[in-house]
Amino acid sequence: MASGFFAILDDIGALMDDVAATTKVAASKTSGILGDDLAVNAEKATGFLASRELPVLWSITKGSLVNKVIIVPIALLLNAFFPIAIKIILVLGGLYLAFEGVEKIIEYLFHRSKVPHQGITARPEMDAAAEKAKIKAAVATDFILSIEIVIIALGTVLEKTLPVQILTVTAVALLATVGVYGIVALIVRMDDAGFHLMKQSNNKGGLSALGGILVKALPVIIKLLGFVGTIALILVAGGIFLHNIDYLHHLFSKLPSILAEFLLGLAAGLLTVVALAGGKRVLSLFK
Repeated sequence: MASGFFAILDDIGALMDDVAATTKVAASKTSGILGDDLAVNAEKATGFLASRELPVLWSITKGSLVNKVIIVPIALLLNAFFPIAIKIILVLGGLYLAFEGVEKIIEYLFHRSKVPHQGITARPEMDAAAEKAKIKAAVATDFILSIEIVIIALGTVLEKTLPVQILTVTAVALLATVGVYGIVALIVRMDDAGFHLMKQSNNKGGLSALGGILVKALPVIIKLLGFVGTIALILVAGGIFLHNIDYLHHLFSKLPSILAEFLLGLAAGLLTVVALAGGKRVLSLFK
């Protein structure tokens, strides 16, 4: 009986070793999309009053965890019984990401507010409805990015046993959520940390200088992440189209991958924006 118990422990140990190895490989494969995920979500978690940043970020994080709870079992089941559905879902998600990225570019180019920027400490208060809408949009975007992360992780363990697949994909999903939103939390609290250092040092010495750098750097980082996040949305969308639609993969095979992904994402986003705008006009005629 004792030998049976130790045999079970050996099996569990071997399973954990396999999971650790496959998780490392899957994490490296998803590192690119995790970078995009970080840029996108850091941009979406800003624009609130300082007192609301962490509560809002926690709401988005909880939404992200719920997304993973939904996506992981569905991805495993679809991969087992209806694998073509994964590609269809990815392409539809790619259209959503492309639309969101292009919409941001159009808004920046043609619908920018003329009110001068007042700095990170003068952020306007956001009402509850607007806050909920922004959280909802962030969770929706996270859902699409989470699908991509889970599918890539799953793709690295297709030859493994089902327990290894389940544990590996679950581990990557959890690491992605904790890692991405942990870093986002640090970014959005940079200015508060800087003010604290300046206050503690009475605005003198090296700590005060470091605090000043943190305070001044945050608006620059937020703008940079906003730009990178928008480009990331388009690139992720283009990558989904390029790697899941054989015709496009062969059509753009001679172009550098990043250029092909950007062009495809941009074109899909523009077409989606035009289609939705046209659909709204048609619907308005029947009202």
